[in-house]
Amino acid sequence: MSRVVVLGGAESGVGAAVLAKVKGFDVFLSDKGQIKEEYAAQLRKWEIPFEEGQHTEELILNADEVVKSPGIPGIVPMVQKIREKGIRIVSEIEFASRYDNAKKICITGSNGKTTTTSLIYFLLQNAGLNVGLGGNIGKSYAYQVATEHFDYYVLEISSFQLDDIYDFRPDIAIITNITPDHLDRYDHKMENYVAAKFKITKNLRSDDCFIFDSDDEITVGHLSKIVLRCKMLPFSQEEEVKQGAFLKDDKIVLRYDKEETDIFLQDLSLGGKHNVYNSMAAALAAKATGVENDVIRRSLATFQPIEHRLEPVLSIKDVLYINDSKATNVDSAWYALECQKKPVVWIVGGTDKGNDYSVLNDLVREKVKAIVCLGVDNSKIHAAFGGMVATIEDALSAKEAVEKASKMAVAGDVVLLSPCCASFDLFKNYEDRGEQFKAAVRNL
Repeated sequence: MSRVVVLGGAESGVGAAVLAKVKGFDVFLSDKGQIKEEYAAQLRKWEIPFEEGQHTEELILNADEVVKSPGIPGIVPMVQKIREKGIRIVSEIEFASRYDNAKKICITGSNGKTTTTSLIYFLLQNAGLNVGLGGNIGKSYAYQVATEHFDYYVLEISSFQLDDIYDFRPDIAIITNITPDHLDRYDHKMENYVAAKFKITKNLRSDDCFIFDSDDEITVGHLSKIVLRCKMLPFSQEEEVKQGAFLKDDKIVLRYDKEETDIFLQDLSLGGKHNVYNSMAAALAAKATGVENDVIRRSLATFQPIEHRLEPVLSIKDVLYINDSKATNVDSAWYALECQKKPVVWIVGGTDKGNDYSVLNDLVREKVKAIVCLGVDNSKIHAAFGGMVATIEDALSAKEAVEKASKMAVAGDVVLLSPCCASFDLFKNYEDRGEQFKAAVRNL
């Protein structure tokens, strides 16, 4: 019996462990930190041996294969020891795909991937297809492969999940865009991060599809260096394309094979330039899956914003509070600011990932009236925007940030939580940050 060791005891790792158990492997899970009770209970239910708070070498280095959770960097000592032993390390999506014959629509990118993934899932559900949602959103892909059956999967996939793939192959691969992010995991080299994103295309065949933003210089620049033999479906707001999607006279034009379809911008449920891109990518994926035009139009008109991404919370004394906690990099915050039409009190800050805030300067001057810095170390934000905004204050909790922002805002303003940064200095994750922000707003 082959031995599979799983590193990491959260959603991805536990899902991989359950799948390994179902497939008859000798499986063991190890987490250097503490495992949440909900995951520990799941491991006990499936009778999977595990440890927490340590990595025991003799229980790990006897593995035939290791499934590494995406949150664990390759530089940690145990991972290096596993590689030195010559033990293969794979990602959860690589492991799960061996046991899954469903059609896979896989989305990566620096920004917009969660919205695009959710849109595609909504479109396929409305088309009556038997479809699962997973990857970096929802339930673990591996856990679903172990316990459910779907004909299609829509998977949001991060660069970390792509780092350890070998044979994983989507039927439809999408890169929404590529901007600097997570460079601390890639030796602070942009080309390493770009290469990680493009791993989603490495196994595409001639009858597969690659959907991409042809307005994105980084994506197009890397495409010029590689050869893909699949069907190419670009989307653009700047030029007409022969196959794909483009803007013309306030409408999206979809060209797929010999068919042309129009979708009016005024009918989209999601506003903002960035969501036009997301809607284009989702519509092309639906077309490539065979979804009817009327279903595409109706779905794009009725889709509701996802939690923590430009999510309206409440309007209090004519001040609108917006939760954009998922904006963990500069480009996401740029989109959030760009689509605001009213004066903004901006809540920003957290764990800096090597951000260059200068790309936000014009938007901050134009739209931001005051800033609340929500983080342990706010020095970079003060340095970046101190000369542009009259009022900048610090906060060490979501409650304090909301209370300070509410005093700065007047009727007709927007209080926007769009942090630009990771959440781990003050919160468990971006969801925790968003939930605490919403609770603070409701308690005003």
